[in-house]
Amino acid sequence: MLHPRLMKVQPLLDRLALESGELVRVAVVDGDTLTFVAKSQGATRGLRYDPDMGLSVTLSCSAAGHALLSTLSDERALEWVARQGFGKPEDFGPKAPTTITAVLAYVRAARKRGFSMIVEVFAPGMAAMAAPVRGRDGAAIGVITIAGPLVRLTEDRMLALGDRLIEIAHDVAAASSGCALFTRRAA
Repeated sequence: MLHPRLMKVQPLLDRLALESGELVRVAVVDGDTLTFVAKSQGATRGLRYDPDMGLSVTLSCSAAGHALLSTLSDERALEWVARQGFGKPEDFGPKAPTTITAVLAYVRAARKRGFSMIVEVFAPGMAAMAAPVRGRDGAAIGVITIAGPLVRLTEDRMLALGDRLIEIAHDVAAASSGCALFTRRAA
């Protein structure tokens, strides 16, 4: 059963999934972890990316992680990655960062754009993008992501969807105001 406050968020996810034609998910911050809590599938045929919900996010190797880390100072972002550790390269895509320098490059690019983008970082043949969802105080309370096969979700397509992703992230923040799932804070 969907949390009552997430019922206000679901139509936003559905709209973005329809517009993008890809999987859209929202994750919430809980301490120093990020967990997916809601999704909407926009792909109606062909290749579909549709992982299980409730999974914790590997910060160093995911668009969601990079978006969250982009809201922190470099030092604080590195603390979070150090606590969680890097994923094993064989468990992720061929472009997964394996050094602090590589993670910081993704984080700084996300900070500059306002959203993160990855290509074959989390998984081979997959691309994803994410924008932070910020609380009233400006701190990240979650992220919203779009993910799909690289054959459709190209770098140009992600850049074209960027403004819309950021807009929906703002709408999710407004719709989730007061939702206990979105009031947990970073450690």
